Amino acid sequence: MLDRIQESARYIRKAISLEGEVKVGVILGSGLGDFTERIEIQARIPYEQIPHFPVSTVEGHHGELIYGTVANKQVLALRGRFHYYEGYSLKEATFPIRVFKALGVECLLLSNASGGLDPEQKIGDLMLIEDHIHHFPDNPLRGKNIDELGPRFPDMSDPYTKELRVLAKQIATQKEIDLKEGVYLGTSGPTYETPAEYTYFRKIGADAVGMSTTPETIVAVHAGMKVLGISVISDMGVEGQIVEISHEEVQEVAQAASPKLASIFNDLILQLA
Repeated sequence: MLDRIQESARYIRKAISLEGEVKVGVILGSGLGDFTERIEIQARIPYEQIPHFPVSTVEGHHGELIYGTVANKQVLALRGRFHYYEGYSLKEATFPIRVFKALGVECLLLSNASGGLDPEQKIGDLMLIEDHIHHFPDNPLRGKNIDELGPRFPDMSDPYTKELRVLAKQIATQKEIDLKEGVYLGTSGPTYETPAEYTYFRKIGADAVGMSTTPETIVAVHAGMKVLGISVISDMGVEGQIVEISHEEVQEVAQAASPKLASIFNDLILQLA
């Protein structure tokens, strides 16, 4: 694992002529690639060119690593992520987080499209993730721990860094963006939830449900990164509001909300890096 991480990191450093470290990493979920328009892009690398990287197979996930700057602040962005339902193990799906850490990333910004479970939400809302429920059938840290990567039993009392959440809420207020806050539940997919599953997830404390993010957060926390996550509510799992949904419709809603998300991420990076 350590050798693979270093080999990937060396390749990226050489491909983008990187000197020093990049402090901020971003992962863009379904339909949320518009943030790249805020980046002064200096290099793009298709995932298939990076040693040991998985390849994204999902429509709406472009499958490239982007390096550039936001107002002279260096940023690495994954335009498209990897999922358990694609057949990857959670270790494979979160491998890029390890590579980010090897490249110097200290703060990870995550985005996703998710189903809303809170009756106060509406389609197109942004939800700041304050906590999560990891509902996958596996954990990316299962197996022998590699001490060089992080502790055997990482603390998860503040998985989505409080200071970053406070900053994001301040930015949203200044920009008059309605930013709700809640608990995100990550599950394996690829099926969307049944009405009974929506009810169950709501009863155990979730405000939104999706098929990503929690494994990435676990690995980032294990690696000592600060994490911020924002969900776009792309459909509703509230009784009386459940309708048939498709991936294409999820992408459309996410794309419509993407400018608001990009605006928050942009200002956050300016204050972080």
